[in-house]
Amino acid sequence: MRLLVVEDEPKLAEFIHRGLVEETFTVDVVRNGEDALDRAARTAYDLVVLDLMLPGMDGYRVLRSLRAEGIDTPVLILTARGEESDKVMGFRHGADDYVTKPFGVLELLARVEALLRRARRDAPANGRVAERFGEITIERASRLVLREGETVSLAPLEYDLLLALFDRRGAVATRHDLLREVWGHQAAVVSRTVDTHILELRKKLERDPARPRHILTVRKTGYRLQA
Repeated sequence: MRLLVVEDEPKLAEFIHRGLVEETFTVDVVRNGEDALDRAARTAYDLVVLDLMLPGMDGYRVLRSLRAEGIDTPVLILTARGEESDKVMGFRHGADDYVTKPFGVLELLARVEALLRRARRDAPANGRVAERFGEITIERASRLVLREGETVSLAPLEYDLLLALFDRRGAVATRHDLLREVWGHQAAVVSRTVDTHILELRKKLERDPARPRHILTVRKTGYRLQA
């Protein structure tokens, strides 16, 4: 598999490159946003590792440009910012997961492998073309979600989270279950990741996100989807 690493710090770029190559990935490294967009336009990458703090064009602008150009390659963002608002902004621009600096190679590899597993999943899970709840339609074969017939733009992680809830048919999913199933790592790794994505799903799918009808919180436990 071929990965693109966008990181301007030479030592960190080499650290990431070495760790990924040792796991048999083919890795290209660029130092700025302009080169990242050029490479992504010319090469079909399986995943992009993107630093947010880049010279000139920052990671947010790179991410927006990738998605605007229809490039839906999974993106793992690297950030020294620990604030929840920074992470939310990354997800809103189309990121699939993030690692907060400083990080170890094992954590990085776990996140990369989890994203690649999701990307390899067969879309039609059970042969059904379309499934519905409320005003929402899910078309697994094309990974489309529609609300009252209009396409809803979901990031890959948001789509996977929606399916994880939908496939439980109303049963409760704990945060730990969702982190393991959707993100592929343990709940202690990143706090409030599930809550942040649930908030975004509600904004996109619920008529009134403050008083959701479908994506419900189960106090002290997790979430469930009520059709």
